Amino acid sequence: MQRRVLCFDAHHDTVLSKAPGNGISLGAMHFPILASLVLATILSSTAAPAADTAVDLALVLAVDTSGSVDGGEYALQMDGIAAAFRSPDVIAAALSGPHGKIAINLMTWGDPDEKKYDTGWHVIASKQDAEDFAKLANTDLPREGGGTGIGIAMSYGIALLRHAAFKASRQVIDVSGDGHESWELREPHFKLPQAQALRAAAGVLVNGLAIVNDEPNLEEYYRNNVIGGPGSFVISVANYGEYAEGIHRKLLREILPPLSMLEIPLSATPSATE
Repeated sequence: MQRRVLCFDAHHDTVLSKAPGNGISLGAMHFPILASLVLATILSSTAAPAADTAVDLALVLAVDTSGSVDGGEYALQMDGIAAAFRSPDVIAAALSGPHGKIAINLMTWGDPDEKKYDTGWHVIASKQDAEDFAKLANTDLPREGGGTGIGIAMSYGIALLRHAAFKASRQVIDVSGDGHESWELREPHFKLPQAQALRAAAGVLVNGLAIVNDEPNLEEYYRNNVIGGPGSFVISVANYGEYAEGIHRKLLREILPPLSMLEIPLSATPSATE
């Protein structure tokens, strides 16, 4: 599996680093300077390869691996994602757009001061492509645990989209998690309000999947603080045992452009051809 790391070095205040030596030194900057620097790096970076491939959707699946998520719950998330990309209706949706393909990157996130891991971008243009990506999900990325750094996770997702080597008709980050954003001890803080400013400037859509087993009001919190952009939405599941059904339903809403703002009954989706 192609495994990359997005570095966040709490000791040197480095964020949004795609590789060793390619980070942003934040130091003790206050937010106006911090936000301007991060925004300029994400939106003006020339590090992205030429966009030779056109896709209907570029989607970052941002999976919670914070300290509240145990090994079994993490496995349920990854298994649910793998199952979704093996389902005929999700495959058919992925191939149904004008370009006949989408691009997916699976990312794990946890404490704001810890590393983020991702699989790299994978274009899904066939049933075999979907199966290959499902196998990646089953392989498991590393987990860092710790606090719940949703704002930092969103900013990493924006960076991944910015550096993608293709042109996407739509850019979406799919954030799933089981808790509110936790308080960050280090300064300057980079939390959801700052991430939302970056999201709006980048033209990225953020949707949410709230796992409400520990926090019953989490769906409302995601709706008010996490999601953003025209047509953005949040769905909730009662526990990790329902994650597979939830991510399946959510992916269908995200992948099918004409229905992206509607609830989609699973029985009403297309079937993939062999």
